Amino acid sequence: MSNVVNHWINGSEFVSTSGRTSPVYDPALGVETKRVALANQVEILAAIKAAKDAFPAWRDASLSKRQQVIFKFRELLNDRKGELAEIITSEHGKVLSDALGEITRGQEVVEFAVGIPHLLKGYYSENVSTGVDVYSTRQPLGVVGIISPFNFPAMVPMWFFPIAIAAGNTVVMKPSEKDPSASMWVAKLWQEAGLPDGVFNVLNGDKESVDGLIESPDVESISFVGSTPIAKYIYENSSKYGKRVQALGGAKNHMLVLPDADLELVADSAINAGFGSAGERCMAISVVVAVEPVADQLIPKIVARMSKLVTGDGRRGCDMGPLVTREHRDKVASYVEIAEKDGAVVVVDGRNPQVNGEAGGFWLGPTLIDKVPTTSKVYTEEIFGPVLSIVRVKSYDEGVALINSGAFGNGTAIFTNDGGAARKFQNEVEVGMIGVNVPIPVPVAYYSFGGWKNSLFGVTKAHGMEGVHFFTRGKAITSRWLDPSHGGINLGFPQN
Repeated sequence: MSNVVNHWINGSEFVSTSGRTSPVYDPALGVETKRVALANQVEILAAIKAAKDAFPAWRDASLSKRQQVIFKFRELLNDRKGELAEIITSEHGKVLSDALGEITRGQEVVEFAVGIPHLLKGYYSENVSTGVDVYSTRQPLGVVGIISPFNFPAMVPMWFFPIAIAAGNTVVMKPSEKDPSASMWVAKLWQEAGLPDGVFNVLNGDKESVDGLIESPDVESISFVGSTPIAKYIYENSSKYGKRVQALGGAKNHMLVLPDADLELVADSAINAGFGSAGERCMAISVVVAVEPVADQLIPKIVARMSKLVTGDGRRGCDMGPLVTREHRDKVASYVEIAEKDGAVVVVDGRNPQVNGEAGGFWLGPTLIDKVPTTSKVYTEEIFGPVLSIVRVKSYDEGVALINSGAFGNGTAIFTNDGGAARKFQNEVEVGMIGVNVPIPVPVAYYSFGGWKNSLFGVTKAHGMEGVHFFTRGKAITSRWLDPSHGGINLGFPQN
């Protein structure tokens, strides 16, 4: 088959011979546009071997050399991010502006990684004992595996691979089989930036590829973002094989709205956080926790804004695109029926939207559901679509208790003009990322991303200094030199 997304191994396209493929759709058209190869054991081993063989030379490359490659990659990505955005939209469905925003947020981590020499600095203590010095260094792990989700095919991998590569590791990345082309595009950009062959490899596949990375003795770590059941599986099995693991799971994010909040800001924020990327993001606000009497005042404002949203093909200047597959669209839509059966009030039903797009697209319009029982699956489960729930509470304390009782702890926000309430909230709420009048509290690259509870397995979050420490190992050296040595005379600056 000619239109197959293959693998990228050791600096070139690696044509799969597995005989297994999976469809890749254009969600706005509802048609299959290509197939993606699903790796067999031969291809899995080839990708890992390429990374292993490339590691010694890349590990020993100078910090300045690595920094130059990272910086060149940054420049190329800035120049051509429009190309990548079009690829993302064609396979994921998100609107072009959202795809560009995803790339920009990923680029922040690339820029963070440009400063890797400073981030890898150790410490030095002179004469801790007579004639004895102690100092520390940080060194790369080796081959690292990255398993990325469908909802952010560029940004989420960029949470990991810029730091991993800058620190001297080599990478085998397994993208989602739903939208694999972005990773192949990135691999070619790395090559153009001067990255040596084998340092960055793309292994397309399914569970067989995932298990191959987990079980390989040559892969030192696994980084993953996705649903909680898969995150737990990857964490438990990778740990069993002695690997370091970053496993970021699902979410059910709440927005607590106090009566003194600016409801115009709240309504805007609920729309942006609930329906951006068609709700297919782990930082989406899916539950508005309204302290009475806020809900009755807020809902008309949200509805008015929802009526102006245009759902359609992301290449046509619409506000919200389709969902990634027909199966996922149908699953998300099923929660509206569940809400009705559980006694909730469907205020805006997005199951039959008017769209600016082809009839066969995987469409589900923005949906608003009020008075959602906290026992309903609509409340307890991660829907991962454009469904916004309203839960009414009587007080701030009841709202915080509700948030803290949940199984997830990824992101949350409070909307209020009371600084004391906001300070109390950020101290008491059991969630990893918190917004104060900010609906999507994704931290900038030099802080770390990750939640609590069933939203994170393991203790290490993504990017920031936690990311640097994850992709490196520390050494402490105690030394005594009895005789000084001389390196000869050289009046020039040292080069590389």
